[in-house]
Amino acid sequence: MNSPIIGARIKALREKRGLSQLQLAELLGFRNRQTLSSIEAGDRKVTVDELLLAAEHLDEDIDYFTDPYRLVAEGSFCWRKAAPDIAAARLDRYEDRAGRWLAAFRHLAPQVGRPLPLLAYRKLGLGPRSTFEAAIAAGEQFAGEFKLGERPAERLTETMEKRLGILVLMVDAEISRGISGTACRLPELDAVLIARGEVVGRRHFDLAHELFHILTWETMPPKRLEPGRDSGGNRVEQLANKFASAVLMPARSLRRCRGWSELPEATLIERLNALADELLVTSSALRWRLTDLEMLRRSTARALPESALRNNGGKANPVAPPPFSRPFADVLAAAIAQGRISVRLAADLINTTVDDLIDLFHAHGVENPIHL
Repeated sequence: MNSPIIGARIKALREKRGLSQLQLAELLGFRNRQTLSSIEAGDRKVTVDELLLAAEHLDEDIDYFTDPYRLVAEGSFCWRKAAPDIAAARLDRYEDRAGRWLAAFRHLAPQVGRPLPLLAYRKLGLGPRSTFEAAIAAGEQFAGEFKLGERPAERLTETMEKRLGILVLMVDAEISRGISGTACRLPELDAVLIARGEVVGRRHFDLAHELFHILTWETMPPKRLEPGRDSGGNRVEQLANKFASAVLMPARSLRRCRGWSELPEATLIERLNALADELLVTSSALRWRLTDLEMLRRSTARALPESALRNNGGKANPVAPPPFSRPFADVLAAAIAQGRISVRLAADLINTTVDDLIDLFHAHGVENPIHL
């Protein structure tokens, strides 16, 4: 058996169990540790008997080593809190679920003729000591280079998916409860998960924020659990917020509006809410972006009542986009149609029923491969 994931999972579990390469090599009957080292590096095949011994001595079932629909010591996640307290067990469950979705896409996409991207984008030239001005400039440049237009939020998801090769998934509240956004780095795939029940402006801001983490992962890898969007956060999170604001609200989209600080409070609030709706952002984010551009005095921005800006002045519940994404649904449907995955397993992977799986395909405009 020669799968790269087997060696990586043996190594991950060996380290988790606190065993050295020499100790496990002896348990598996190898004459030296170099044999195990070659297996862990993916350079040597593992026989069935060797795998059975590894499962026995490492106290795991065979699926742990061979199941392509799970991530084991392969991905790095960064979760952004939307609630002050997140139980570790709930975060672990979410990570396990998300890992299955990403592993399924990674495994199935090449099989159905949709190869995973290779170096689809360049990284941002930013680091932990970069200035806020540099992060803002990078956001402006990103919006310009990718021609996001006057309303960048409208094109950001498509740009990330089609031009950067980043998988974007919209996640239900019962799964993502307490987490607003997630970035994940895999060797072959980058992904961003967004809580789809948030208001549209918050979804877009979280999307741009997580994009920053993907583009700066090597120079400033984020922590597994980051502060919430309203907490200020550490330096990296603050840089991410500045970048996100500039991507979604480039100066060219705002320069046409002047005299903000001189407006009566009621008129200012009305104009903020209207422009935020137009740009598909939140009024609160727009307020602070205008202060960065010195178009609105900071004292004036601070004095605005939060209640008047909440939900951009509206009271309607947000209209959530369909769960997951069109590319994800495309790959899953093609895999079912080609017989590469069963309908039942596909439904189980996304924690849903067969009927809901059919609804997912319909919601994304994907031809339904399931015939009941």
